[in-house]
Amino acid sequence: MPPTHEVTNQAPPLTGHDVANDPALLAGLRREDAGWAEEELHGLGTLAGSERVQEWGRLVNENPPKLRTHDRFGHRIDEVEFHPHWHDLMDVAVSHGLHAAPWRQQRPGAHVARAAKFYVWGQVEAGHICPISMTYSAIPALRHNPELAARYEPLLAAPEYDYGLREPSTKRGLIAGMSMTEKQGGSDVRANTTSARPAGDGSYVLTGHKWFTSAPMSDMFLTLAQAPGGLSCFLLPRVLPDGTRNGILLQRLKDKLGNRSNASAEIEYDGAIGWLVGEEGRGVRTIIEMVNNTRLDCVTGSASGMRYGAVRAAHHASNRAAFGKQLVDQPLMANVLADLAIESEAATTVALRLAGACDAAITGDTEQEQFRRLALAVTKYWVCKRAPAHAAEALECLGGNGYVEESGMPRLFRESPLSSIWEGSGNVAALDTLRAMAKQPESVEAFFADVERAAGADARLDDATARLRKELTDLSDIEYRARRLVERMALVLQGSLLVRHGDHAVADAFCASRLGGDWGVAFGTLPAGADTGAIVRRILP
Repeated sequence: MPPTHEVTNQAPPLTGHDVANDPALLAGLRREDAGWAEEELHGLGTLAGSERVQEWGRLVNENPPKLRTHDRFGHRIDEVEFHPHWHDLMDVAVSHGLHAAPWRQQRPGAHVARAAKFYVWGQVEAGHICPISMTYSAIPALRHNPELAARYEPLLAAPEYDYGLREPSTKRGLIAGMSMTEKQGGSDVRANTTSARPAGDGSYVLTGHKWFTSAPMSDMFLTLAQAPGGLSCFLLPRVLPDGTRNGILLQRLKDKLGNRSNASAEIEYDGAIGWLVGEEGRGVRTIIEMVNNTRLDCVTGSASGMRYGAVRAAHHASNRAAFGKQLVDQPLMANVLADLAIESEAATTVALRLAGACDAAITGDTEQEQFRRLALAVTKYWVCKRAPAHAAEALECLGGNGYVEESGMPRLFRESPLSSIWEGSGNVAALDTLRAMAKQPESVEAFFADVERAAGADARLDDATARLRKELTDLSDIEYRARRLVERMALVLQGSLLVRHGDHAVADAFCASRLGGDWGVAFGTLPAGADTGAIVRRILP
């Protein structure tokens, strides 16, 4: 039978390219003392852009994990079964050090290099990045107990992925999870009711329920429980040092909007054994180090998703014609694509700046630590909040093609709200910004010291910075105004970084639209005069 039609005017699959070929990413890598990682980053980017690896990402999302509570004989096993390519994705991430390389090989720019690799590899598949982030974030918190750190840190930082339920010291490498949230408390972890009773031998016996446990197949977890001295942080391995199973029972896996390749569970601690990390009663202070690092990954992950969406929108528009010319050459579509590119580059640039502040803070730079404390809360709020709108607009650029699963855009869209919820939703991030300013007022000056490095370079930025300073002098109804205030802080910070370090066309359009007041609500409302052609070329693969 002859074919009924010929397929034309469809964009080819976007494979066989280097995901790391990203001008904002590479400029930030070099600027933040991590240029030494560029060769490895391009190797990882080429792998990430390959057809084979893109197929891994598709398959693990179409075949989500399954909970096996019991074996066929009725024995409790509490195992999570994954598609084989989940383990392939994890193996690449761990072997490239996304889980812990900066803690194993401390050198200038180590956290920036790791963030860049996290950003690139996350564009393959975002779900498996969760346990990678948890492991990265667990190590500094674990150091509050030097004995536990000495025992487990070398394995947590080892560049080997060794899946399976075994006693931790017998494995080549370990993965860590986090277990904090309870039904009655949510972000209010001080309302947790899980109890921790001293066992008399230095360990504690934990009993209670956790509403969300990230990566329940991990080898060990950091968790919060009420000890005699108050809310405290504990380390719980799934298998105890004597080889017996700990009392960690997986009740069910969450049926989530996105992040479907990754398992998230409700669990019971039924006499589970744990060891104190930090002091009794100081659990929040102890685990906040883990939270801060995962918040950095929330920002980086959102920036990664924005880049993924913008590149695919531009690829489609440059390969599809409508009304007599390519979509990319249509003025209104060029406006949309350029706006998506601007948002993406602003997110990428600030993510790498925060990673650089992390590197500096670890070496003892107190000003950079103060900057990081405030800027991370500000950026976590704004960049993660922008991701869903960005994903929706990028999807729309593909029209009906973007609404079908095969395009990959629905998966991006479902994933996009996660980082805004994970480690504190928008209100939590905004209130944490106020808390940082109140408890550490020096962080405000560190923030403005960084912003004002761009003073005099752009009048719109200077004016926005002055208005922001004035707004901070008015403390009336500040909690009510928190989102508005934090949004302005985030935009001023992004604008200052783009003016100092970004592409001129991108920086000019950002300041005109985000700071100059000439900005519509939707993407694609850049004012006249923006060099959309130059901007769009930066996201063409």
